[in-house]
Amino acid sequence: MLPDTDKLLLEQSDNWLTIWFNRPESRNALSEGLTDDLCAVLNAVRDDQGCRGITLRGKGGVFCAGGDLKNFKAGFQGGEQSQADIEAASRAAGEMFDLINEMPQVVVILVEGAAMAGGLGMVCIADIVAVTRDAKFAMTETTLGIPPAQIAPFVVQRLGLSSARRLMLTASRFNGEEAGRLGLADFVVDDASGLDQVEADIKQQVKRCAPGANAVTKEVVLATRHLNREEMVDFAAKGFAACMLSDEGREGVASFFEKRKPYWSVKH
Repeated sequence: MLPDTDKLLLEQSDNWLTIWFNRPESRNALSEGLTDDLCAVLNAVRDDQGCRGITLRGKGGVFCAGGDLKNFKAGFQGGEQSQADIEAASRAAGEMFDLINEMPQVVVILVEGAAMAGGLGMVCIADIVAVTRDAKFAMTETTLGIPPAQIAPFVVQRLGLSSARRLMLTASRFNGEEAGRLGLADFVVDDASGLDQVEADIKQQVKRCAPGANAVTKEVVLATRHLNREEMVDFAAKGFAACMLSDEGREGVASFFEKRKPYWSVKH
């Protein structure tokens, strides 16, 4: 069961969860309330294989403006919180990004309007990204005298070290077309209806794939960041063997020889 949320709108349809950031008055900035809601929802569906995928979008024609600057000024710099408190808040943000990055489901992010600072960092975490041509992007943290600290690893993961360094150290702004050229976006479309079509296509493709196999595939892919080759061979072998002997693995091979669709591709 999904938790009640104040800063998000949730839509469930065809085994897919769409999460809308719903703070349009603040350009969907990542307030404590929004991030708490997001973590609660993701933790609620993390182990649910009936949820095949998750889409993140923003209401009000904008994806996310990044951190909540009003909170930075009033809370972090207003004397209410110590350095230790601020460090704890930063670690919590890092844990939220890790949670998104490591979700077993396919995570899709659709961007119209702007994805700035932490919003851009979140885009870098998605498995699949679609943006409108006129969407705006920038890592603006250094123009405010702060580093893009928790998002830096994910920007490097998505864009590569050289592009990540250039964009973070110059706060350079770019649009959806450039996002496609950089590899940030997998799909670049004209408008919100184009995003809807991309999402519909992705849903159909994902539903051809076994949810357990997709989850293990994400684990294997992410493990390449920190395991050496010997460890990687062993980790991948265990994942492969577990899937081969699972109900999904047996069903997938059987459906191939019986010339029919496996149950996960026809189940709604």
